[in-house]
Amino acid sequence: MKFNTKTIHGGQHHDPSTGAVMPPVYQTSTFVQKSPGQPINPDYEYSRAANPTRSALENALASIENGVRGLAFSSGLAATDCLLRSFKAGDEIIAMDDLYGGTYRMFTKIYKDSGIKFHFEDMNDMEKFQSLINKNTKLVWVETPTNPLMKLADIREIAKITKANNILFAVDNTFATPYLQNPLDLGADVVMHSATKYLSGHSDVIAGALIVKDEALGEQLHFQQFATGATLGPMDSFLVLRGIKTLHLRMQRHCENGAKVVDFLNNHPKIKTVYYPGLASHPFHEIAKKQMSDFGGMVSFTFVSGKKEDSIDFLEKLRVFTLAESLGGVESLANHPALMTHASIPEDKRKEIGITDDLVRLSVGIEDADDLIEDLKQALA
Repeated sequence: MKFNTKTIHGGQHHDPSTGAVMPPVYQTSTFVQKSPGQPINPDYEYSRAANPTRSALENALASIENGVRGLAFSSGLAATDCLLRSFKAGDEIIAMDDLYGGTYRMFTKIYKDSGIKFHFEDMNDMEKFQSLINKNTKLVWVETPTNPLMKLADIREIAKITKANNILFAVDNTFATPYLQNPLDLGADVVMHSATKYLSGHSDVIAGALIVKDEALGEQLHFQQFATGATLGPMDSFLVLRGIKTLHLRMQRHCENGAKVVDFLNNHPKIKTVYYPGLASHPFHEIAKKQMSDFGGMVSFTFVSGKKEDSIDFLEKLRVFTLAESLGGVESLANHPALMTHASIPEDKRKEIGITDDLVRLSVGIEDADDLIEDLKQALA
């Protein structure tokens, strides 16, 4: 199947008991057994371990990311935490220096006393990256594009290094989605999604996902999920699955609108720098062309003045864009990373990686592009 077909049919089956075209919401915690230890259906005993609605979603996730096993979690951070539970004191993890604030907080706060050593580095400095690898290095964690500076990492080149050193390689594919980028095909071992964002696409659910291409790793992660309990409920699973069925249509419009918004911002006298991988001036544009089929709907920018006050004034004037955290919904959202999504990152670290106080991040939705541009125009006036 091609991708547009897989979003609708990949890994899906009509309900065997009723013939329902859409998977029912199996709102149940437990399942009947015909004799002690003998469930009627051996796949379903207790919904923390497996639920038919969640299974339908997990099969869809594996299909669209070209993996063999998908797992659905109660949030993207729950998915990340499940993967990190694979490591122990003395292990080392190399992560990209520009990360979602919640991921950075987990790595530096929740796991700070675990004995796991984290390195945060620019993944485009291959010499420095390889110098950090030693016998204790167990995981490389990459976001590409990154949140919020739209940095990219060359997945295929990093995969060559991790394979040669027998290191697990995980990619947060939230911004790109499998519509634009397929990390497993490029050599990654694990894909993570905040399914809250583009996969569900309607800002009405919190969810996360892991997809792998190795059956044994998938089984290990499923056990860790089952044993710690961060599973996705059946109603939320249904909502994400429904969202995936229109992912290709939404992403096409996100990309189209994103490019138009970027063109407007890039030519506005009050805007200093626009961060968008589709721009020829973007430092990682060539990587984007190589591993992405288009450039998405996420855009960040700074002001010529460099003043935080100007960014706040702009955000308060918006009328079509909504000032809110999150991204990837059908509606356009605007965000101030330093005060909102990345406030948990210390100020000195934010400045070091380029998250300035005048930086604004836009999640360009699927409204009419002319209305979005008019809104930006009046807010910048």
